[in-house]
Amino acid sequence: MKHFNEQVLKANKIAITGHIHPDGDCIGSCLALKQYILDNYSGKKVDVYLEPISTEFYFLSHADEIITESNDEEVYDLFFVLDCGAEDRYEPFATMVNHAKTLIGIDHHISNDGFGDFCKIDPQASATCEVLCQIFEEDKISKECAQCLYTGIVHDTGVFKHSNTTRKTMEYAGMLLEKGASSTKIIDETFYQKTFVQNQLLGKALLKSELYEKGQIIFSYLSEEDFKDLQASTSDSDGIIDQLRITKGVEAAVFLYPIKDGYKVSMRSNETVNVSEIAKSHGGGGHIRAAGCSVKGNLQDVKNMIINDITKQL
Repeated sequence: MKHFNEQVLKANKIAITGHIHPDGDCIGSCLALKQYILDNYSGKKVDVYLEPISTEFYFLSHADEIITESNDEEVYDLFFVLDCGAEDRYEPFATMVNHAKTLIGIDHHISNDGFGDFCKIDPQASATCEVLCQIFEEDKISKECAQCLYTGIVHDTGVFKHSNTTRKTMEYAGMLLEKGASSTKIIDETFYQKTFVQNQLLGKALLKSELYEKGQIIFSYLSEEDFKDLQASTSDSDGIIDQLRITKGVEAAVFLYPIKDGYKVSMRSNETVNVSEIAKSHGGGGHIRAAGCSVKGNLQDVKNMIINDITKQL
């Protein structure tokens, strides 16, 4: 990205944000970018703004410095928006982004329409962290930066299992391991390892799961009561959709949990269904095999709507 170095050099105050409900790639890319700038550009103030992140990511460099509340009076010279397929995906910090002198978007979502003064979008990349690997100079990537980048790639590829994993993905992952990224720590502690509460939530979701269309679609949900009973947060439900997806015979998986006036919808598919297309039709986005959206309505209406959309593609 030819404008990256030029814009960072010009800026004194830099901010970085990602999408709502930040996942591994969003968190990893934001922290990797902060680390890279601090490592290679002297005298820069760099702030990361994200909604609260899951505790398993606390070991990443600068995770303890993430700012979770918007400061609408702050004006930044340069604002990076990472891993956001649409402008409404960074809504909690939209005022700050709009006040910035220059906006750069870096992403890999096919639904991204290229907002910002400059943007780098690569739908062929497995993760936004892979796009950053393209932008960063390899000999300037520190161990701390590599840890963040590897985390993002691991999460958006499902530990290199999803169809978005390419030869280039594996080459970048190998380079990051050579830089000092710890694959065992990252994969075990941020992807596979679950708390007792997370396992209990998963159990509830599996018990509620239902099959449709001769076993090609699996659906499940969690209620407000489910979260309250376990004193759990919505982030504790991360990973449930992926467990549903690997059910034998299933082509598409749907998981819902309640938000204000509706439901958060997560979708995954294996070979046939383009869930990004469905998510986009409901104001969301994502990838062909992994996408999500927020839909207003009651549980039954939202469930029927999404299942009908998937059925049309089977």
